[in-house]
Amino acid sequence: MQTVEVSVADRVRAVREAIATAAERADRDPTAIAVVAVSKSVGRDAVDAAHTAGIRHFGENRVADAERKFAGSRPSNTTLHLIGQLQSNKARPAAHLFDLIESVDRASLIDALEKEADRLGRPIPVLLQVNVAGESQKAGCDPQAASGLASRLGASPAFALRGLMTIAPLVEDAEAVRPVFRALRELRDRLRHDTSLPLDILSMGMTNDFVVAVEEGATHVRVGRALFGS
Repeated sequence: MQTVEVSVADRVRAVREAIATAAERADRDPTAIAVVAVSKSVGRDAVDAAHTAGIRHFGENRVADAERKFAGSRPSNTTLHLIGQLQSNKARPAAHLFDLIESVDRASLIDALEKEADRLGRPIPVLLQVNVAGESQKAGCDPQAASGLASRLGASPAFALRGLMTIAPLVEDAEAVRPVFRALRELRDRLRHDTSLPLDILSMGMTNDFVVAVEEGATHVRVGRALFGS
């Protein structure tokens, strides 16, 4: 086994152990929590090593980077997530390449993806990205707008709205962002009640704070450095 494979395998094991410990504290099933390997800064060799170690979800920030890395071939039984901000003019390649678009956050993007769903002849699985912390530099809809956007996505045959996503502020102490994760879960619960949509996915938590996110109900954690190094 090559060095990169050993290194990634060890890191995958450590991340899963941390998730299991956090899930136990929250009385949750650790097998219900998916690790999305953020592969934006690594090559295909690292992706393949993570796949060998059992990772089946991969997240990319940019359509063009994902096309270069995955369009020719993809590891078997993988789910490819778009986790970066999506420009409306990239809706077509994104809809064709990604299995789940996590960064839907505005009406204009919904319009563009709706047209692509018509071309594809199937609904596009999406998450609604919510800027819970209100950071001006971050993408995501305002929490006050989430209900209207979720209702539109849920009512359109062009989409399969699977849940919500957020990016928490980068802080030294992960406890500082616990309220962000809790707020997203509570928003999901309210939307479930109002729309009758299942909204099973809560994508929240990254390398610095995924343990807290798991304790607050994350079903998907997006982890890069913890798996692939700096």
